[in-house]
Amino acid sequence: MERVIEFIGNHWMLSIAFVVVLYLVVQELLDNVFKRFQSMTPIAAVMHMNETETTILDVSQATDHKKEHLENAMNIPLSKLETSLGQLEPFKEKSLLVFCQTGAQSPQACKKLYKLGFHQVINLVGGLKAWDEQKLPTNKSKT
Repeated sequence: MERVIEFIGNHWMLSIAFVVVLYLVVQELLDNVFKRFQSMTPIAAVMHMNETETTILDVSQATDHKKEHLENAMNIPLSKLETSLGQLEPFKEKSLLVFCQTGAQSPQACKKLYKLGFHQVINLVGGLKAWDEQKLPTNKSKT
């Protein structure tokens, strides 16, 4: 035990870095264990949409949505999600595919939606960027 304390004293920066990394790894593992929504790649999402009636929700900003979005996607920015529940209420018991531009905001939206009673929520991994990389169709602005 004395050697551990001596090591920590001699290498305090390394010890702090280890604790921070350990915390982040544990947090990520716990998030994955308690995650209540599915995540799908673009190809898996297309297969799901072919088999199941799915509503598509873009949580990007309106300006990004106008530039490019998935076919038939409704746009409710993440910041307005909780105040726009009336628009989503008809889809509460249906499959809901959630995406954003890069896949960074959609997991947050999925967590919020699950807490609000939407239990068939699917996160599009990688967002619109991953969708484009798979050469899947989108609606693009002509301007």
